[in-house]
Amino acid sequence: MDLALDAVQSGNLPEFLRKFAVRAARLLQAQWCGVAVFQGEDAELFCTDAPRREADPRQKLLAQAILAAAETADEIAVRPCDRALFPALVPARKNLETIFLQIVSGDGERFGCICVVRPAQLLDDSERRLLRALASHASLSLVNFRRFSQLERSKRQWVEDIDAITDYIVVHDQSWRIVRTNRSLASQLGAPPVALVGAPMSRLRPIAGEDSGLPCPLCRDAQRAREEYMLAGQERTYLVSTSRTPGAAGQDARTIHVLRDITDRLEAERRYRDLFNSIQEGLFFATPDGQFLDVNDAMVRMLGYSSREELLRADVSRHLYPDPASRERVLHALRQQGVLRNYEETLRRKDASLLHTLQNITAVRNAQGEIAQIRGLMLDVTEQRIFQAQLQRERDFNQKILNATQSMILVLDTAGLITYANRRCYDAGYREKELIGRRLVDWVEPAQRREFDEALGTTAHGQQMENLELRMRRGDATLGHFSISLSPMRDEQGVVNNIVVVMTDITDAAILQAKLAHSEKMATLGRLVSGVAHEVNNPLAAILGFTDLLLENPDLPAVVKQDLEIILQETQRTKEIVQDLLSFARQRTARREAVHLNAVLRQTLKLRSYDFASHGVEVRETLQEHLDPVLGDAQQLQQVFMNILNNAYDAVQETQRPGQIEIRSSRRGPDIEVAISDNGTGISDPERIFDPFFTTKPVGKGTGLGLSICYGIVRAHGGEIQCWNNAAGQGSTFAVRIPAAAAALLSATAMEAGR
Repeated sequence: MDLALDAVQSGNLPEFLRKFAVRAARLLQAQWCGVAVFQGEDAELFCTDAPRREADPRQKLLAQAILAAAETADEIAVRPCDRALFPALVPARKNLETIFLQIVSGDGERFGCICVVRPAQLLDDSERRLLRALASHASLSLVNFRRFSQLERSKRQWVEDIDAITDYIVVHDQSWRIVRTNRSLASQLGAPPVALVGAPMSRLRPIAGEDSGLPCPLCRDAQRAREEYMLAGQERTYLVSTSRTPGAAGQDARTIHVLRDITDRLEAERRYRDLFNSIQEGLFFATPDGQFLDVNDAMVRMLGYSSREELLRADVSRHLYPDPASRERVLHALRQQGVLRNYEETLRRKDASLLHTLQNITAVRNAQGEIAQIRGLMLDVTEQRIFQAQLQRERDFNQKILNATQSMILVLDTAGLITYANRRCYDAGYREKELIGRRLVDWVEPAQRREFDEALGTTAHGQQMENLELRMRRGDATLGHFSISLSPMRDEQGVVNNIVVVMTDITDAAILQAKLAHSEKMATLGRLVSGVAHEVNNPLAAILGFTDLLLENPDLPAVVKQDLEIILQETQRTKEIVQDLLSFARQRTARREAVHLNAVLRQTLKLRSYDFASHGVEVRETLQEHLDPVLGDAQQLQQVFMNILNNAYDAVQETQRPGQIEIRSSRRGPDIEVAISDNGTGISDPERIFDPFFTTKPVGKGTGLGLSICYGIVRAHGGEIQCWNNAAGQGSTFAVRIPAAAAALLSATAMEAGR
């Protein structure tokens, strides 16, 4: 009973345990008694001689020894006394024993151990019962002290937790007086929590602002057990949660008010709502069934409703999709992917008109992974769709016009690269890989590329160029005449970013025009020749007559006669040349007889031999003997070879190196070929060299008719004439091919048979 009184009266656990050790030692007639209380891996010892052993380092060793001995499974253990642990007790009684008694709670938890040192004797049943009673009493006391300590700590912790809450908490009784406040509210009121206890609730009126008509400015209905409302104070807004609890027996009921400051949250919600409604795209939150949960103002306008409330009240899920399967496709895609980006969907407005939208939709799932909500942003692209349809129609219309026109239309970038070509270009024989990404200037004849580049540069600066006539490569790789117009295309800033090229193949028209011009020139030449032929033939006739008279004089030396014969021959040739020019102008059919080309070549060289020798021009002859004759006019053929030799002579005179002219004749299949090569300056434009009135000589030194007449003569003989520049820039070569007489006769016979 003394032990029980000590446990009730003592508020200090160490003091109680020391008294317990003293009383237990007296009951057991022991020299020493101690109680070790376990604290994790350590133990704290409370014993009879603790005040005298506080500085003894063996105190801790003794506590550890008791802890180790208590690990035995026996409730009561008796062991010989360890002299090292109790040196002061051993001399008094040599035969001592140590009794270890475990302190265990009702649920089996070990609290500690009672250690008793006394003279060794037999431990009977009464002493065992006494030891168990002591252990039970110590266990009950330790449990009570522990619960009381936990209760005190819990109370202090509860107060600290309440004070740590930033919300305002106040408790008042039925007399409308404050029972408890937390530190946050007390700080707001400018007083410590203790000073507010017993104060009237009217102290909170500066926070509440408005008057509720009750002594407590926070109470609205004193009869309700719970209530919650928003309170707009002078500067802040609070969410007030009120709970009323009945008091314990003999105590008043309590009212608890919790004030949460929601000013910032309301401001954030206001800003969110303003932003939500200011977005021009439609924002929506909806259920998987299509019922809208929230929408912004733009969404309301897009769907044609008068207000947000009307749209949220109406179940538009079935009316929204013109195609009922569309919603199922959207849900299926969301289940699979969870999100849809740039999804195009056509919806129906309230007035049944169609709304074309571009949507970004996200699925919000619940804990089970099912779609609980759909959130999305919707952009009205109806006008863009209409504009795109119109633009597509215009593109189709323009494309048809571009493809139906007979002109070739190309689009170049500012670098001159082709980026577009209409169908006419491909119909003309060009291939796509030859067009797209290639430079158009590469098609132009090299001699005119500079002119085309200048036209491109002019157009790139914003000036239009029209009816530019150039020679360009055609689809079949031949050269043709084209009429070209260049137009600039500008971007939104007015900067030229593309060039439109319209090309028309005027090759046939150019040829026809050239033929007409040639015919007119030839007609003019014919009239000129007809007018002067009489004047030219009269002096030629006099020269011929007097030359014949001189040749009949027998007294003339042979050398003179030889010179007179040359004069007679050249005069006769001059007369025939005049007749040939008249024949060419009038398109008169030439004479045809067997002609040996080698003889014509030698006769022609004889006429030019003096000039060649006097000006250091070397002439090499490689003439194949016993060639078949050709059917033709010897005078016309001599005129052809003379014209070619004259051009070769002029070409080698323009260089600084010794002039060389080589003449070759050979059989080439059915033709007899004569090739005349020189080491002169070459031909600047071989493809136009046979055009009438085209000349590369300075003004006054050439009419441009020589080679065109030669071309006509050779073609009239059924042959062909070609020219090209030699390798390494060493002059040029003219090749004349005329069918041999046998082949010509066979051809003439076939023509007569066909008639």
